[in-house]
Amino acid sequence: MSFVFVSGNAALDFAGTLKWRRSDLEELLNSPRDLEVWAAEAGIITTPLAISDVEFAELIGLREAIYRMVTTEMAGSAPLDVDVDVVNKKLEGRTPRLRLEGADLIRAGDSSSLATSIATAAAELLAGDEKSKLKECGRENCTRIFIDRSRSGTRTWCGMEECGNRIKAANYRSRRKAKSGQLTAVS
Repeated sequence: MSFVFVSGNAALDFAGTLKWRRSDLEELLNSPRDLEVWAAEAGIITTPLAISDVEFAELIGLREAIYRMVTTEMAGSAPLDVDVDVVNKKLEGRTPRLRLEGADLIRAGDSSSLATSIATAAAELLAGDEKSKLKECGRENCTRIFIDRSRSGTRTWCGMEECGNRIKAANYRSRRKAKSGQLTAVS
């Protein structure tokens, strides 16, 4: 499985591993092994990682707490204390150990290091200036949240590959159909 990292923040990309939250849920993390692969692809822990079933469940709980906190922030409300407590507990863990090997930066750690890194990304986002740039993808049923860092602040989809191309293609077909209808009416 290959994951996408289009949200602009590791915590948001992690929250995006449960897709289509309002319709047909698509879980991308079905096992500890899936999460191990995600952590490596995200560049959070680059050495082999072994996550137990219990640690996996805790990390999924962290993912859901982050998603609720972010959507609550976007709605202009305060996060639930229980979600803040989940994130704060993970902030107390160890961070990955960093080591240079030639031109490569190696990030070694365990599930606690992974959780701490993700919680740190969430905390820095929610306590920082970029929280005002949070948006949900404009594609129908896509619930991925991203940071809109576009110059104009008008980005409307999470990523070009999955949602942006589909939205642009649909808009093109709609314009073409409307233009075709106008030509037919004139003829």
